[in-house]
Amino acid sequence: MSAHLALQAPFFEGAGEQEEARRAFARDLVAALDARPRRISPKYFYDAAGSRLFDRICTLPEYYPTRTEAGILRERAGEIARHIGPGAEIVEFGAGSLHKVRWLLDALQAPRGYLPIDISGEHLAEAARQLREERPGLSVHPVVADYTQPFALPQPAPGARRVGFFPGSTLGNFDEAEAFSFLSRAAQLLRGGGLLLGVDLVKDPAVLHAAYNDSQGVTAAFNRNLLVRANTELGCDFDIDGFAHAAFYNAPLQRIEMHLQSLRAQTVHLGGVAWRFEEGETLHTENSHKFSVEGLRALALRAGFGIGPVWTDADRLFSVHWLPAAQ
Repeated sequence: MSAHLALQAPFFEGAGEQEEARRAFARDLVAALDARPRRISPKYFYDAAGSRLFDRICTLPEYYPTRTEAGILRERAGEIARHIGPGAEIVEFGAGSLHKVRWLLDALQAPRGYLPIDISGEHLAEAARQLREERPGLSVHPVVADYTQPFALPQPAPGARRVGFFPGSTLGNFDEAEAFSFLSRAAQLLRGGGLLLGVDLVKDPAVLHAAYNDSQGVTAAFNRNLLVRANTELGCDFDIDGFAHAAFYNAPLQRIEMHLQSLRAQTVHLGGVAWRFEEGETLHTENSHKFSVEGLRALALRAGFGIGPVWTDADRLFSVHWLPAAQ
């Protein structure tokens, strides 16, 4: 029997955005379990619990990207703001806890509004509430959406230039075709404005390995949270302790890969269908591609952006790019 047929109604009874999100998760997990090798999008890390775990990852001593990018934004905020210009409306893709945008908002001249976009609605709503309390004069309109798919934004404020903000090297989670597709859509969405983009740079593999294999096991819990979600939301029966966190640097492809590796032969169920995992078999949960400055600029040009300045830290661990968008 087809796994896809087995997941028709009554499994999918219900309505509303939350139910549609559950349907999408189920469809994508079925496709991942059917595939060889098995792979699922990292966007399913980010329920409320996963978002909190990622916030913890960002504070870990081994995890350099967040503090390095934050340092660049703090130190270069004035220069960045001059390139963005006054009266901008900021659209943040994958906004999470809205921490990094605060340095940008502090430096901008009379921003017209802020539209944070995130797939985790509960986490986004709370973060937006806190930002409104801090900045009562700022118009904040959270958008619960998967920014890797087509979605709608409110009409821009009259006369406002829309400027995208995409920090955290999240672009590295995409393969090259997906990254090109995202940047191409963003270049159209942000016409007349631009994109402020943070991407991680190629570096010593030992530094990368430590960043994704922290000593406290927070990244491992974040990785396994995908299985926790599947059990809670979809009624699966993954043995959480039966899967190990595996993260390593694939040098030829210039990317960190994260997997969940089965520690024994086992069977999991979803919607009445069984799938077998052999010992050592993995579910590939994330890629994190690393870039050179030249490679990122070439990709942005192909996608329709212009080339502006790039800011890096002294050790060239991370980069922040200003990419102007055509009128």
